[in-house]
Amino acid sequence: MFKTEQETTIFSDEGDDTLGGRLSMARDAAGISLETLASQLGVSEETMLAWESDRSEPKASALVKMSVLFGVSPAWLMTGAGDGPGEDSDERALEAVRNELSRLRTAHEEIGRLIETTTRQIERLDHQIRLRNVSKDIAH
Repeated sequence: MFKTEQETTIFSDEGDDTLGGRLSMARDAAGISLETLASQLGVSEETMLAWESDRSEPKASALVKMSVLFGVSPAWLMTGAGDGPGEDSDERALEAVRNELSRLRTAHEEIGRLIETTTRQIERLDHQIRLRNVSKDIAH
């Protein structure tokens, strides 16, 4: 659900000389989370991580689908030649950061709800324990 700092790097020239590096760079440039992309491709997040870390390679059909989703050419994904993330990358980077901020705000709200729920559970259990202790004291 939460992306690590490493996954949220918008543009890094390091690693974009491999298929996995270009996949990761293009995914970040498109503002697509690993979880979302894996779901759209019908593969596991572990498979996506293996592709992005050059431990395995996707089939040609998956490469073509990713190139469409990323707005890059399949040739660029495979070789680095051709149309990669364009010069409008600043706009895409801004959109990716805005998407990440939106995801963080949503996560923050959810965490706030979880904290409130947990606080109420603690208060309820604490109240039950106090009542039980009072009952024991009265019985003795």
